[in-house]
Amino acid sequence: MATEPRVLPFVQLDVFSSKPFEGNSLAVFPDGRGLTDQDMQMIAREMNLSETTFILPRDPAVERERGVRVRIFTVQEELPFAGHPTLGTAFYLRGKRGAAEVPLDLNIGRVPVRFEEVAGQPVFGEMTQRDPEFGVRHDREAVVRAARLRDGDIDPSIPIQTVSTGVPFTIVPLRGLSAMRDLNVDASGSAEYLEQSGGKFFYFVTRETADPAARLHARMFFYNGEDPATGSAAGCAAAWMVACGVARADERVLIEQGVEMHRPSRIFVRASRHDDRVVNVRVGGNVVEVLRGEIFF
Repeated sequence: MATEPRVLPFVQLDVFSSKPFEGNSLAVFPDGRGLTDQDMQMIAREMNLSETTFILPRDPAVERERGVRVRIFTVQEELPFAGHPTLGTAFYLRGKRGAAEVPLDLNIGRVPVRFEEVAGQPVFGEMTQRDPEFGVRHDREAVVRAARLRDGDIDPSIPIQTVSTGVPFTIVPLRGLSAMRDLNVDASGSAEYLEQSGGKFFYFVTRETADPAARLHARMFFYNGEDPATGSAAGCAAAWMVACGVARADERVLIEQGVEMHRPSRIFVRASRHDDRVVNVRVGGNVVEVLRGEIFF
């Protein structure tokens, strides 16, 4: 007698956008209890999105103290933290609970997401990431060789630096939109360099933007593809901007990403200073639901 397949409902959201079919897509599975690590990884590969999250419900008293347990998977691996899955999953949970704040319990620990409501405007959510850790500053010529950039692409006025708020990104400032649009990054050379230097991915940014309201234009390549919006990298960029004087402490600024992919994303970031340290990194935006479905296995 054939065994009945397990049916798992999911919701798909577009994150860092208030419009469907923009931003970064995310699949959220509301109840991942009973799934093995291998199950979660196979489902994430099947969804074939930048990330897929699995909510693991538990006792309400535990959730109030520690947050709602959530695990994040890419098509290749589990991540300790990622920005757009955190924001999108919190939006989904808020829809069920109507809370002003939704804390998530991720592999890096507790990450709160707070919500702002203004009449006539889409709900805005903002996560508080871990305080940044500033890593090494990089030699421009070494990065040019590793990523296969052109001579002169890199902006020499601000540093290339690795920063982490849970995942280490190496922030590479380029001279302008022309250099960003023409990027043809060497994936294997980049991966080899980053493994040796302590970064996970390059996050390419420029102060020339398509939207005059934006402070940075960004691109991020991973797993032989491109990410429409990278909230974890944007948090690192927020800390980097404040440290380098590109943004003032506690100034909320816009990072645009995904433009070249026709998936424009609007990522709002800010960070504080305390005793000459950059702290209190916050990353926010809008989220819109685009579909609901079920997976059978």
